[in-house]
Amino acid sequence: MSEKKLNSYASEFKESAVKLAIESKQPITQTARELGINVNTLHTWIGKYSQPKSVTRTTDHHFDEIKQLKKELTRVTQERDLLKKAAAYFAKESQ
Repeated sequence: MSEKKLNSYASEFKESAVKLAIESKQPITQTARELGINVNTLHTWIGKYSQPKSVTRTTDHHFDEIKQLKKELTRVTQERDLLKKAAAYFAKESQ
């Protein structure tokens, strides 16, 4: 049996490979071949490193906003329920 060699690449290399693959006019397979990496590996890196960094911040912003809105909804629901009970109590008292 032969042992497979696991390659570990620096993140700078991965990012520059993605940049080269995206910005060059040659096919991704040719870029991968020239860099000496597997085509599927390069495609994986493209999916991981080509996304803009602001997407994460936007997602975090939406998560925080959803969290805040859920808290507010819970508070408003409690207030509504309390007002319903108070209205029922005073309606019962006035009869």
